[in-house]
Amino acid sequence: MKFLEKIINAKLNGISGKELQKFAFQFNIDVTLEQAELVSRYLKGKNIDVFNKTDRENLLKEISNIAGPETAKKVNQLFSNFVN
Repeated sequence: MKFLEKIINAKLNGISGKELQKFAFQFNIDVTLEQAELVSRYLKGKNIDVFNKTDRENLLKEISNIAGPETAKKVNQLFSNFVN
């Protein structure tokens, strides 16, 4: 399981806005390209572990500050699909 977690974290830590938006749409989560770009710019190079509750909560707080609480809620929905 750790191997799969590392792959998912690596992908999310280097994801582009278009890729993030594509994943969101696959899970029926409406994210604009602008919102996805803001989130992807923040994620790049941060090495955040979305499987770690504290890392995920801190990330969502930052996303809320950067892109707004509604975007953070949408990103949380997307991450929940990966970690559960």
